[in-house]
Amino acid sequence: MIRFTKVTKDYPRLGAALNDVSFSVAKGEFVFLTGPSGAGKSTILKLIYMEERPTDGEVRVAGLSSVTIRPRDIPKLRRKLGIVFQDFRLLEDRTAEANVAFALEVTGTPRSAIGGKVSRALTQVGLASKATSYPRELSGGEQQRVAIARALVNDPVLLIADEPTGNLDDRATRGVFQLLRDINASGTAVLMATHNLDLIRRSDYRSIELNRGKIVFDSAEAARAAIERFAE
Repeated sequence: MIRFTKVTKDYPRLGAALNDVSFSVAKGEFVFLTGPSGAGKSTILKLIYMEERPTDGEVRVAGLSSVTIRPRDIPKLRRKLGIVFQDFRLLEDRTAEANVAFALEVTGTPRSAIGGKVSRALTQVGLASKATSYPRELSGGEQQRVAIARALVNDPVLLIADEPTGNLDDRATRGVFQLLRDINASGTAVLMATHNLDLIRRSDYRSIELNRGKIVFDSAEAARAAIERFAE
């Protein structure tokens, strides 16, 4: 699904955001990406949806390589991905259903198919009754659910969530996290960047920790090493 191989990303005047990073995420896996601000989390996400390209190394996502992908093929890659941001990024002058529909309109989905897809996506996130509400009429948690519905409406193989609970209170955080768990249980891989260590501690999902552009901990690698030591 995702494979980083010896990836380095340098920015002019800022230096290395990532330094020799290698990891993979399997189909259907749920993975936390954590670490302090400036550790490189956002850079990894941008490399996955190919807003950025690595300075060195290779990023492979859904069978497409950062080394060989053509610019005109990047929109095809992004149609396989769902992306959710901390700040929701909803269109304030459109209803919940219109915000979700917009993701289909820009990818050329036939108009006759849009209504049914939007209805299913809003039902999946528990907001069918809010379809005609505007963002200003929704709570923060509800706005994030609309953003998740928009990310899901194209049936992505991977959902990328960049601090999706960062602007939410505890109750809304629990609700959104449970929704992401349900989405993952249905077969969609989820990569969630977060500072919320409580969420990580309360679940048994894999976590990858970054610091200063390097992976300093990967719970999957730690578990594998422990098994190998036990086998000895």
